Amino acid sequence: MTQPTAIGVLDLQGGVQEHLDHLRRIGVVGKAVKQVDDFNHLAGLIIPGGESTCLARLLKIFSLHDVIVREYQRGLKLWGTCAGAILLAQENSGDTAYLGLIDIAVQRNAFGSQLDSFQCHANVPRVSPDPVPLTFIRAPKITRVGVGVSELIRINDYVAAAEDEQTLVTVFHPELTSCLAFHRYFAKKCGLLPTVETDIDTTWERQAWMGAAPG
Repeated sequence: MTQPTAIGVLDLQGGVQEHLDHLRRIGVVGKAVKQVDDFNHLAGLIIPGGESTCLARLLKIFSLHDVIVREYQRGLKLWGTCAGAILLAQENSGDTAYLGLIDIAVQRNAFGSQLDSFQCHANVPRVSPDPVPLTFIRAPKITRVGVGVSELIRINDYVAAAEDEQTLVTVFHPELTSCLAFHRYFAKKCGLLPTVETDIDTTWERQAWMGAAPG
């Protein structure tokens, strides 16, 4: 059996290229995933942000919903960012659960509209020794974590990142910062060895739409 060598990024909507760029920056092979054959040789799959209802429809249109569940049952590691976290949650407040592969509850658009997007920092000792930048864009909140799920980041009354043995969820967008820590953490969770150990890519350019945290 061929050893998995790459991390896939679901290529239906959202920050696909940004995730692929960060995987390249840490020295891990990234692969855009849009059809069944693209799952070959994957150690993990990133489900990026976007619009969760649209992504759920596209999963059905491209016949990937059942494939993701099947590959997860075979051991594929998963990481959902923002809308991806919504798709992976077992409980979606006020809406239908989609893939339901991690025992958490989420609340969609918990911070308001895109105009309410913000950035802050948090300490995540399991991921990085230094504070990690968090970019929230129409983000959900994780309102409950189940048995076997660990909180990685708690802010006030909600959880911003959590994981179990096979799945990682973040309600923010690590791919939209210069920080590589979460991508390196997920790669190691997938059993891959990144060749870059620095947390910050100094060549990454801050995007114009990213504002500071309110207040």
